[in-house]
Amino acid sequence: MYQVKTKSKNILIHSTPEKAFAQMDDFSKTGMHMSESSMMMMGSKLKLEQLSPNATGVGAKYRWYGKIMGMTMDFSETVTKWQRPKLKEWETVGEAKIIIMSWYRMCFEISPAENGTIAKISISYLLPKEWFYKILSFFFANWYCNWCLNNMLNDTKKNLENKISKQAKGGVQA
Repeated sequence: MYQVKTKSKNILIHSTPEKAFAQMDDFSKTGMHMSESSMMMMGSKLKLEQLSPNATGVGAKYRWYGKIMGMTMDFSETVTKWQRPKLKEWETVGEAKIIIMSWYRMCFEISPAENGTIAKISISYLLPKEWFYKILSFFFANWYCNWCLNNMLNDTKKNLENKISKQAKGGVQA
């Protein structure tokens, strides 16, 4: 029997729910932390490829691929729920070559708040099947999931609040 593990985070963003949803709906923005070289990615980065004709909405499909420390990463994900500007859910489909998990489902929920928007994001995942990757997962999965969720939320907050700050100073229009 496989046990699904889940991690969740939320943040207050000083922006509208519509803008927060649009920002988080874009895989190139929410997955930016995986497409840039970083310590958590062991100096590597993954490439993102759109597989479906539609970039958003139910059925939108993407592929992430590359190598981390010589180990192949190659997995596709598809959007399974999409309710603008409130909710998006996506999960891996097919055979997923991911080092510390064998499958995952992510979801974000957007809700209005007194001073902006609350963005909540979660990841549910299964451990890998092979013993070597199970060991890596034991040590790194929670850490990695927290890093991903924090990056997705903080990148959204920073991007939207920087736009507001520039607009207030008479700079770039959003």
